[in-house]
Amino acid sequence: MRQNQNLDRSLFSRPLLYKAMLGAGMALLLILAFITGAETQAGWPEYWRVRPVIITPLFGAFGGMFYHFISRLLPQIRIPKPIAHILGLIGFVIALWLGFVLGLDGTLWD
Repeated sequence: MRQNQNLDRSLFSRPLLYKAMLGAGMALLLILAFITGAETQAGWPEYWRVRPVIITPLFGAFGGMFYHFISRLLPQIRIPKPIAHILGLIGFVIALWLGFVLGLDGTLWD
């Protein structure tokens, strides 16, 4: 029972928040780079830029959290750290891509 409490404290900590905020910040910068130069089409809603600015950083934060959990949990089950970091990075990129697709659906991603 004591080991599970130590694992919970080590997983839900300041580094988790840091990686989630870092992932959200990276996603926000990338989506802003995409939508600042985009031209608005006639069929798009008036405030079409709001959705990608909200959804993409949210998925970036989830990707950062996934990276944190994978990089912490896989070495505990005897998977080498470099492999855990690579798998976490792949998961982050997939989450970021999904955020772009869902955020830009119906406008730039058509």
